[in-house]
Amino acid sequence: MKPSEINIHQNTEILASAEAGIMPDPSDDTARIAELAYYKAERRGFEPGHELEDWLEAEQELIPNRG
Repeated sequence: MKPSEINIHQNTEILASAEAGIMPDPSDDTARIAELAYYKAERRGFEPGHELEDWLEAEQELIPNRG
């Protein structure tokens, strides 16, 4: 399913929460990571073989202090 738009406010909120040490609900994390990974793939023209790379990059961007 294609996300309708990137919600910059939500992504900024995730980053601010992570920096403050307050972690949001993990189910929200999964949806936001999937959305960002989708847009990474879209920018690349959906070239196959980069799905895991897109996911891991999105995860690191949204949740840099976890792991």
